[in-house]
Amino acid sequence: MARVLLHPAAKPLLHVLCLLPLAWLVYAAALDRLGANPAEALIRSLGDWTLRLLCLTLAVTPLRLALGLPALARFRRMLGVYTFGYAALHLLCYAGFDMGLDWGEIARDVVKRPFILVGMCGFVLLLLLAATSFNRAIRWLGARRWQQLHRSVYLIAGLAILHFFWMRAGKNDFAEVALYAAILAALLLARLLRYLRGRFKVRSLSL
Repeated sequence: MARVLLHPAAKPLLHVLCLLPLAWLVYAAALDRLGANPAEALIRSLGDWTLRLLCLTLAVTPLRLALGLPALARFRRMLGVYTFGYAALHLLCYAGFDMGLDWGEIARDVVKRPFILVGMCGFVLLLLLAATSFNRAIRWLGARRWQQLHRSVYLIAGLAILHFFWMRAGKNDFAEVALYAAILAALLLARLLRYLRGRFKVRSLSL
């Protein structure tokens, strides 16, 4: 398995897989196959894929440790950048199709509707992580501060779930929300257990 993950074709294949949902949406929009409200379908689908990619990004480290596959780490940054890309397209489609790029109206909408405010806060944090996802940023910030900043990805995930929940509240459609919330809870639990094990080992060594 490690040999497959380290193969030169592994990253290009992941690029293709990450771009497939976007290619399908563009194809469906061009052929008018997005339903009666194509703008809403496009915005919703891009938001869904943002959340899916975010969950995949967060799952890389637990899977790497559980399966003993350090090579998985080489895909985490790429998945994170694609998460930001889909989030940016989600926001752009909302601003363009729903609000007609009227920035004053967008600002009023952010203040008026909590789920938009939460989504915007999550996007700003995600923008910070994307802007500091390069090796030069790690050297500039220092490894410790960089790690502290990038731990906010869990806060972003929480905001994304809340955004998703409030968006679906009017439609009483909570099955998908519950699924993503359960995935996020499992990933947070895995991180907490890893942290507690590390603290226990440090304490044991100091005794």
